[in-house]
Amino acid sequence: MGRAGTDGRVERGNATRRLVLGRTMEIASVEGLEGLSLGRIATELGLSKSGVFALFGSKEELQLSTVRAAGAVFAAEVVAPLTDVAPGARRVLALTRSWLAYSRGRTFPGGCFFAAVTAEFDARSGPVHDAIAKAHLDWTAYVEQTVREATAVGELGADTDAAQLAFELIALMEMANLQSVMHGDASAYDRAGTGILSRLRWAAAGPGVLDG
Repeated sequence: MGRAGTDGRVERGNATRRLVLGRTMEIASVEGLEGLSLGRIATELGLSKSGVFALFGSKEELQLSTVRAAGAVFAAEVVAPLTDVAPGARRVLALTRSWLAYSRGRTFPGGCFFAAVTAEFDARSGPVHDAIAKAHLDWTAYVEQTVREATAVGELGADTDAAQLAFELIALMEMANLQSVMHGDASAYDRAGTGILSRLRWAAAGPGVLDG
């Protein structure tokens, strides 16, 4: 009975944690991480403040946990769908389309979670800044690696600068997110998609690599 009771409390704690983080990700994508507080979350979700405090301990830990949770959602929404896509130019294209669908589909109500919180914390210092910066670097490195793999299999030109191409692709994606969120302009995703396809065709090792 003791073990069953403990397991039940752990599962209830985990369920509450998921509930809280689902809400904090929504808030942060619109209002930023500074919009979070233990008291606010407890009130909005009908939880005790002491219970929320027991799970997170501080506002900073709540912010860090929210960043980590958003990273897991990002990986599931943007990266996981590419599991069965072979390395190459089509995988690079599929990755950008997956990101654009994640932003366009409002996985988070404020568009890309990391675009929102990066603008909030880019000039600050501390653990939250560092967690966001790491997420940004990890994403950039992943796009660069995907480009390098496409070069290695001969679908992008041998002289392709992976860092430069990744920078340009990410810039197009982030501009689409900004234009859509700030101005309600959904056509920005189509323009970004057109620009990305054009850039990849220019970088391709030969004609027809991305046709069909």
